[in-house]
Amino acid sequence: MRKLTGKKWLVFMLLCGALFLIGCGAKEAVSEKEFVEEKEPTKEIVIGFSQLGAESDWRTSNTQSMKETFTSKKGYRLIVEDGQQQQSNQIMAIRKFIQQEVDYIVLAPVTETGWDTVLQEAKDAGIPVIIVDRQVDVSDDSLFTCWVGSDFALEGKKAAEWLHQFALAKDISEQEIHIANIQGTMGASAQIGRTAGLEEGAAKYGWDLLAEISGEYTQAKGKEVMEALLKEEPQINVVYCENDNMAMGAVEAIEASGKEIGSDISKGQIMVMSFDGVTKNIMRYILSNKISFDAGCNPHHGPRVETLIQLLEAGKKPDKFSYVEERIYSHDATVPSLEVDGNSYPVTVVTSKTLEEFQ
Repeated sequence: MRKLTGKKWLVFMLLCGALFLIGCGAKEAVSEKEFVEEKEPTKEIVIGFSQLGAESDWRTSNTQSMKETFTSKKGYRLIVEDGQQQQSNQIMAIRKFIQQEVDYIVLAPVTETGWDTVLQEAKDAGIPVIIVDRQVDVSDDSLFTCWVGSDFALEGKKAAEWLHQFALAKDISEQEIHIANIQGTMGASAQIGRTAGLEEGAAKYGWDLLAEISGEYTQAKGKEVMEALLKEEPQINVVYCENDNMAMGAVEAIEASGKEIGSDISKGQIMVMSFDGVTKNIMRYILSNKISFDAGCNPHHGPRVETLIQLLEAGKKPDKFSYVEERIYSHDATVPSLEVDGNSYPVTVVTSKTLEEFQ
């Protein structure tokens, strides 16, 4: 065999090196392909969320909490259906989720009753149902997996106790308190609990409960109801609104009527009380004493629902009922704290610094 010398030897060596690199590259590509095929894909968790509507600032915050929690980056796919305050729309949404074979159904029910049939369908399909915010009244508790939300009856008791303590501190006779209750959507858990708290307080302390009319949790309806009440019941000096949007509507109506808003009811002012306390705008109303008291209602359920889902994914059983922590807000320090059912609750006086905590 003839020996290679000089340039021929150099060319030969370069060709060998190139063939070696090509061979190594091919081998690397095959092994990478095999790795990709053998790697198990990450499971996407699909959640169907039936939100009852968008009637209030609280509801908007609640939906946003869900969207911010269940993101694609965290391995979730969230399908949101707006029920537009109609139970029939929510029932259709749940049946749609069942057809889509979602992993979990999250339901914020518009009312407590009327869910047995559709929740049975979800149970038969093997899809866990998590109830948020308002509760459901069903014949069999196994039709839903768990619930997370607020203790609306406790919120109502807090409001009633604050009014009682405020009247004592200001030397106002209980019989001088004339209340109009602008209620939420009738049959909703929040309406039931908050109304019960007021009625219990009125019976216990002897307040004059003049009227109870639904404002459907909207600002427009709250204003409409308040306008009618001012004409029908001119002696009203306390307006107990079962959410902030209705309270803002009531404030509009009172101001338009020429009456004065504030907590000095012994001098003819009309005091407005409310629930939710979730926006900077509402804190401004409290700071200016257009709303004198607000029982906070925490809308940030997303992280709590995620915790429940992760427990279920791990094969664990979460608590059936989970209550969220909530604050109490007031215009001034007349009532520094409340005691309800043996428990003490501090009252936060709203200042300009409080506004910084809200968006």
